[in-house]
Amino acid sequence: MMRRLFPAPLLSLALLAMWLVLNRDYSLGQWLLGAVVATIVPVMTHSLRPTPVRIRHLGLAFRLSMMVGWDVIVWNWKVLRGTLASSATQPKGGFITVPLDLRDPNGLAVLAAIMCVIPGTIWSEMALDRSALLVHIFDLNDPDEEIRLIKARYERPLMEIFE
Repeated sequence: MMRRLFPAPLLSLALLAMWLVLNRDYSLGQWLLGAVVATIVPVMTHSLRPTPVRIRHLGLAFRLSMMVGWDVIVWNWKVLRGTLASSATQPKGGFITVPLDLRDPNGLAVLAAIMCVIPGTIWSEMALDRSALLVHIFDLNDPDEEIRLIKARYERPLMEIFE
C-alpha cells in the first residue's frame, strides 16, 4: 500500500521541500498543500519514468560528477576567451556525430544533462535507434579527438555505472 501511495519517496520529499522553499511560507496550510502535491505528482507521473535506476559503482559516479564539475569550470574559461577573442582567433564551432554504445535510458539522460551543462557543448539530436548522438561543439578543432573524449570521459563511465 505504501509503495503505491509513494512510488518515489525521495521525489516526494524533494517536491515537499521545494514547495515550502519556493513559497517561503512554513504554515500548516502550506505543509498540507505541499504534502498533497508531493503525493499526487509522483503517482500521476509514475508511467513517465524510465526503467528503475540502479547505480552499480557509486564511487565512479562521484568521480564522474567531480570530473564534470571540473569540465564546467574549464569550459567556462574557454568560452569566455572565445567570445572575447579577436576575429582572427575566434573559435570555429561545428557538429560531430558520436556513435553510442550506451543504451540504458537513465545513462542516456545523464549523458544529455552532462552535454547540456558543460559550456560549449550542446546535445542536438539522438538517432531514433539510440546509436548515435549529434553534438555541437563551440570550439571544434579535431572532430575525432572530441568524439574520443566524449566516449572515454563520459560514455564509458556511464556504461559502468548504469549497465
